[in-house]
This record gives sequence, structure tokens and C-alpha cells, in this order.
Amino acid sequence: MRALLVVNPKATTTSGRTRDVLTHALRSDLKLDVAVTGYRGHARDLARQAAADGTVDLVVALGGDGTVNEVVNGLLAHGPGERVPRLAVVPGGSTNVFARALGLPNHPVEATGVLLDALDQRRERQISLGKAMTEGLPDRWFTFTAGLGFDAGVVGRVEEQRRSGRRSTHALYVREALRHYVTEREHRKNGPVTLELPGRAPQPGLVLSIVSNTSPWTFLGNRPVLPSPAASFETDLDVFGITRMTAFGTARTVRQILLPHTPSDQSGTAAGPTGKHVVSYHDVRHFTLVSQEPAPFQVDGDHLGDRSRVSFTGVRRALRVIV
Repeated sequence: MRALLVVNPKATTTSGRTRDVLTHALRSDLKLDVAVTGYRGHARDLARQAAADGTVDLVVALGGDGTVNEVVNGLLAHGPGERVPRLAVVPGGSTNVFARALGLPNHPVEATGVLLDALDQRRERQISLGKAMTEGLPDRWFTFTAGLGFDAGVVGRVEEQRRSGRRSTHALYVREALRHYVTEREHRKNGPVTLELPGRAPQPGLVLSIVSNTSPWTFLGNRPVLPSPAASFETDLDVFGITRMTAFGTARTVRQILLPHTPSDQSGTAAGPTGKHVVSYHDVRHFTLVSQEPAPFQVDGDHLGDRSRVSFTGVRRALRVIV
């Protein structure tokens, strides 16, 4: 099997030692090429070339969720298909939501061991993905989340802090979320985003809108954050929204997404947040988020600027992943 290892040297927990250990381990079983990214979008370009060549069977992403997203968008530049190389992930970022949602260890060396065992046992999984379409940007695949509004605004603030030299930590996200809550007083009570679902009346007034392709949505340390606990890699997309962010109501919702309760039915899936200002839909294939004014937009934790209209599609069995 011929494989390409894509390494992001700037990922939070990626080191030269990790890369060397992984390279040595993979070369014992694979014909391996190694490419180190040098600019934003480089991982996408490398994966797209690997898919176009038709000679690479597997692309391994060593980095955080941003690196994984770039690799996925490169692999699927021309859409899903049997000729698309498989994906494997070794976590090297600060949060690694996608890798952890797949059940991989959060430590890169331990994850490498799981990967080698999966290759030896020929274990793979076909997963669903989301696709976001908006004017002015290429269609963007996402592995675990997208958002328009408040949550994307927090991502944008964190990226500003990282550009100024701050290290990406969970504390930084919490701090910027609190600051964003304080500064967004007008939109906390009258959200600009409307959810448009085929066959349903529009749902206006969303302050926050989170699209999930799997659950958890993210992690705070080792604690999963679960706005849409039923979301999975086997279904289409879930949507979670809030139409009013009062101090009491927001605190109640945050507690629910951090401590979801188990339902009384036989699904075995924890129930999501409830409340008169909560909007929630499960397993939706097509929908659109429309904002009265340009609102922050993010995909897999990558801030993509302000947008007024984003359409979403869930695509089942879009990619084969080694797990």
C-alpha cells in the first residue's frame, strides 16, 4: 500500500519526535512519502494531488482539526468515489475533535499504535460528512461541525488571539466566549439568523446556530460538549440553535450540553438541551442558514469570514477512514 503522510509542523502538540516515530512505524508496513506543510491550504493541495495521481491508497494527516479538514477537502475535491484514497488521522492539535469522535486516543503515539493495528487488521469505516455552500467561497466539506453566528464569532476571536502569539488552549476559548457574550448584547436578544428547512416554516431569530456531523461538538479538556448528542457519522446533519441568550437561560443550556441526561426510550443516546429558546433538529439532509446581516461563519473550527447565506448538505458514506 502506498501512503502519503501530511505533517503540519505548527500544530499545537506536533513535534519532530512525533513525526519521526510515526514515519518509522508506518514505513515498516507501507511505501510512505512524507510532506510537511508550509502554508495555509498546503495540506489540501497535497491531498488533492494525491487523489489526482491515482497511485496513493492512503493519506495520513498528522495535525489538528484544521489539517484534517484541509486533507479531507483535498481528497474530495472532485467528490466521493471508490478511487478516493482512504484517510487516517494522528492527532496533533489542541482539541482533535474529529480523531476523538472516531474513538482514537488523543495522544499521537497511542493513536499511531491503533492506526498500525487497524492497517494490519484492515479495519476501515465509511463516514458521512457535511458540505457547506456559500457565495464567494468554494464548497467546503466539514468533518464534525460548522456554524453561523455566535459560535463562529468566538472562533474568529480565538484566531485573532492566536495570530497575536497566544497559544490555543481550552481556557482561551472559554475566555473569548465570555468576552463575546458581553460584547454581543444586541444580538443576544434578537438573533439575525433564520433556519430554512424544506417543508417547514422558517425559524427566525437564531443568535447561535451549530451544525453537527457527529457528537461531541467539541471538548473542554476531557469533557465532551454535546449540543446534539444524537449526531453521528452514520446519519445526516444535526442543527442546534438558540433564539435568546439570557444569562440564566444560557447558563442552563451550557449545563445541559455539558451534562446531558439519558432519555427513557431505547435509543441509548443522551438527550439534548431543551427550553423555549432552544431549536434542535436531527438527521437533516438539506437546509440553509440566512442572516439579515453578514455573520461570522466557521467550518471545523476554521473562521471563514462573515456570510449572509450558507446552505448545508449531509452526504452519507462520503469517505473511508482507517480506524
